[in-house]
Amino acid sequence: MSKETILVVDDEQNIVDLVRLYLEREAFTVATACDGEDALAKAHDLQPALIILDLMLPKVDGWEVCRRLRAHSQVPILMLTARSDDVDKIVGLELGADDYLSKPFNPRELVARVKAILRRGQASVQTTAPLRLQRLLVDRQRREVTVSGQRIGLRSREFDLLVALMQNQGLVLSREQLLSQVWGYDYFGETRTVDVHVAHLRVKLQGSGVLIETLRGIGYKLVPGD
Repeated sequence: MSKETILVVDDEQNIVDLVRLYLEREAFTVATACDGEDALAKAHDLQPALIILDLMLPKVDGWEVCRRLRAHSQVPILMLTARSDDVDKIVGLELGADDYLSKPFNPRELVARVKAILRRGQASVQTTAPLRLQRLLVDRQRREVTVSGQRIGLRSREFDLLVALMQNQGLVLSREQLLSQVWGYDYFGETRTVDVHVAHLRVKLQGSGVLIETLRGIGYKLVPGD
């Protein structure tokens, strides 16, 4: 029995074939697109559970595809970049990608990350009591966050990160721990994903009376502020 549909978007046929092989071994249904326009059309028509999205695409590049998808959808996006430049990764995360991998990548790691992202999405629908601190209220059942009664918009991974920090108020969580708890996979050597999402949260939580402190070289902790 097949699992969720994964949309693989890449103009390198060898990459598409490799990813398809490993995903289908895990019983996923795989759809493919070779350019940005095709990716947007198939994302709309197929409503995939997750999109694996290369950045360097013909017609419409991966950044623009991500931006357009995020205008109306929270489908998980795992970006692929052929360059090690952190700028590519940061821009992708800021546009709403959930995670990224640099080429060349281990296909087993890609599958592990796909499974982890999907597990996090399934676990996040569990009904749990709201979390409160200062003027901040996190309603985990509705996946809504309010500051002084005013709702603020968080992306899916930002919400999960905030929940992890709220559940461990005053305790230091390393980047590796946050990767495991929020993204659902073990440390693979890159933690910029966590740093970018924490930076976004700090901006959005202004006025809440809650601070996310950085402990240099260790990690982050959430504490009440002024």
